[in-house]
Amino acid sequence: NIPVIALSTDSSVAGRGIYLLSFLPESDVNRIVDYSASTGKRSFAALLPENAYGNVVEAAFKQAVARRGGRIAAFERYGADRSQMQQAARNIAQALASADALFLADDGDALPAVADSLTSSGANLKRVQLLGTGLWDNPRVFSNPALRGGLFAAPDPAGFRSFAARYRTKFGQEPVRTATLAYDAVALVAALAKTQGGQRYTPDVLQNPSGFAGIDGLFRFRADGTNERGLAVMRVGGSGAQVAAAAPRSFV
Repeated sequence: NIPVIALSTDSSVAGRGIYLLSFLPESDVNRIVDYSASTGKRSFAALLPENAYGNVVEAAFKQAVARRGGRIAAFERYGADRSQMQQAARNIAQALASADALFLADDGDALPAVADSLTSSGANLKRVQLLGTGLWDNPRVFSNPALRGGLFAAPDPAGFRSFAARYRTKFGQEPVRTATLAYDAVALVAALAKTQGGQRYTPDVLQNPSGFAGIDGLFRFRADGTNERGLAVMRVGGSGAQVAAAAPRSFV
């Protein structure tokens, strides 16, 4: 009966009393699909890796598109084999005429090869809106011309920049990107201990629907132990990513 605040991107380890304060792929997918739908995108294609991450984002993507009343015009998975990726890219390229958004969810090291496979297969990536997840926050993505203008969901970078500046002043070195998660976990526990008395770690308090403000923006815990985050939508540019849609200031 001791609640746990854990850090994992695997939502299957969450449960009653085990709350994840991490960046979950499902949050990225929901945010980017919701934003795309709000801008008029209705027909989606997706090209995803054949791995555990791809399994998670596939389920979230299909649910999010259905929830927003969209349609999936084409869907392909690819493995590590180059020829398999090329075949999947050809199938997507042939189907893009009936799609207005293309969802690509791989890490920054693999994504340029995926984009190259699509363009070499005849896909015109400029006529569809490219969509991605927080894994796009990578210099190799920003330096790839084919991915320019793509949108991905991620925490507003201003929070981490401010945190990193304070960290450098205090410790004389750069923080790892996930340092904010540990900081927010400890800060939350301390704040609840100070303000909530004997009820500080009860489900009603931890599952406050208004959520909490962290370094990386708003977050709240669900009853199943997963979390929901208030994410920004970022646009890929040549020198980095710029905010295309601000993170929400409150949960509606």
